[in-house]
Amino acid sequence: MSLSNSLEFTGERFTPECVREIWYEHFHRYVFARALVKGRRVLDAACGEGYGAGLLASAAGSVTGIDISEQAIEHAKARYPAENLDFRVADCLQLPFDDDAFDCIVSFETLEHLEDHRGLLSEFRRVLAPHGFLLLSTPDKAVYTDQQKNRNEFHVRELYRAEFESLLASFFPAWQLFGQKLLFQSAIWSLESRSGVVFQQEHEGELSEYSSPHHDAVYFLALCAANPDDLPEIEKGLSLFDDAAESVYEHYYHEIRKNMAAGELLAEKERELAAIKAQAAHPQPGLNWWRRLLGRR
Repeated sequence: MSLSNSLEFTGERFTPECVREIWYEHFHRYVFARALVKGRRVLDAACGEGYGAGLLASAAGSVTGIDISEQAIEHAKARYPAENLDFRVADCLQLPFDDDAFDCIVSFETLEHLEDHRGLLSEFRRVLAPHGFLLLSTPDKAVYTDQQKNRNEFHVRELYRAEFESLLASFFPAWQLFGQKLLFQSAIWSLESRSGVVFQQEHEGELSEYSSPHHDAVYFLALCAANPDDLPEIEKGLSLFDDAAESVYEHYYHEIRKNMAAGELLAEKERELAAIKAQAAHPQPGLNWWRRLLGRR
């Protein structure tokens, strides 16, 4: 994919020119989805800049990316040309497609930008084929906002886990929930117990072992279908993603090195200040002579 003519980053939509943490989180979702869409007719709802639809198109039978922003769609058409990839301006609450038009719908970080959550899932269910599946993500309000103190001006309505699960159950009898959080990699894991994953955690000298990372997920990914048999088989309960340069890890150590250097400089200045104070408290005889001389004047 070409990196020319990048779309301006405003905070509302991710662009591939973003780095480190946000890049890991957004790309990982599409890498996770790509493994599920081979040969399928895919709708990328609220595709934004188009990078994710372009990635899905490398595995899917066909991909249609939609976004309400005409600027984003025109950019996507120019940047990600492919025979099996189409971009259209469209509102997720009024999808311009026939019933049962897609085998798979992917919609990441869309739900929280809208007030009408039920309208969104109703439209997704309408255009999804009977044996198709939906994969969508949204932040967990309890962690993203309440715990981490994020205040995203573009988020209209965030959900707590219980609210999200209730919404999913209203439209999809079958669904599985995954969590996502950035460690030194981006991690996506099943929120149900899965075999084959061992996560060990130390706390106050006690070691515990779990079948998944024992952290609060910042984002939820929900895999949904009309029937349990239509859910794609995901054998592994944990997916990890990073880049070859380990940019998040390197950034962490860059900040550590800066803090260490600043600490060493501060310690040096504290030593110099202590020496000056000691000299002032115990002046040399010659200095006393000069002080008496200056005092007479």
